[in-house]
Amino acid sequence: MGQVKEVTAQEFEQIISESSVPVLVDFWAPWCAPCRMIAPIVDELAAENGEKLQVLKVNIDNEQAIARKFSIRSIPTLLIFKNGQVEDTLVGAMSKQAMAGRVDQVLAA
Repeated sequence: MGQVKEVTAQEFEQIISESSVPVLVDFWAPWCAPCRMIAPIVDELAAENGEKLQVLKVNIDNEQAIARKFSIRSIPTLLIFKNGQVEDTLVGAMSKQAMAGRVDQVLAA
């Protein structure tokens, strides 16, 4: 762990259901400027949390079924899963401090 992994729908379902640690999922698209803006922050969170957090990226252009399943209406949207369930939803670009605070809350719970 400690790095961001781009996943397909099949990988996504398996990782979310089997992960023993919380999973941060970044729903994004290459044409989305705010998505590109927060990408380095997502990478840093992955690196800083190492074994405590798994980080995935889902390109909504390629994986529309997952986006529909979780009602992703705007991007970037980040979902934090714990025990296979959505624990928190972060919508829009935000500071590293704000994002890390929300991740830390789920990790501490």
